[in-house]
Amino acid sequence: MNRTSTTTDPQDHFEITALISGFFRALDERRFDEGWADAYVTDDLRTTTPLGVAEGAEAVRDMEEAVGRFAATLHLSSDVLVRAEPGARTADVSWNAHMTHVHHDSTLRMRGEGAEPLFTVGGVYEGRLRRTDGGWRVSRMAVRAVWTTGQPPVLPADTAARVRELTGADAPVGPA
Repeated sequence: MNRTSTTTDPQDHFEITALISGFFRALDERRFDEGWADAYVTDDLRTTTPLGVAEGAEAVRDMEEAVGRFAATLHLSSDVLVRAEPGARTADVSWNAHMTHVHHDSTLRMRGEGAEPLFTVGGVYEGRLRRTDGGWRVSRMAVRAVWTTGQPPVLPADTAARVRELTGADAPVGPA
């Protein structure tokens, strides 16, 4: 993220912060009707997560699939920092996130007695936003986990293999 000193228009900061909050709320409420992501992201969205890099419609499907691995999620964003010249068409943005994921009962049964019901992540997002005719939209978004508690989700075998390839870590494998 560009660390140079710039002056961000307060209205842009407000709109970008509201966009980030609305995006997480849509994820948590599973509002995935056709075209839901158009209100938050550009068609050429590029995401970088611990599962890899995805672009466009694949990135949106990956987000839907990721939250679907859990019975419920709650994403909290804070400390939104916006770097953009007034009137700019793009903005560099970062924010902290506290992400709580509630495992499905089936996951807990599979893991057995004493399985932890929550998987929690504290992370930092870095993004690039673009001003469109419809307002600000995310065009690039990367998340980096700073810490985790609990067990990650059980993944389909192909996704677990991708995690192992990208990170060297073994992920719990379950039915596809």
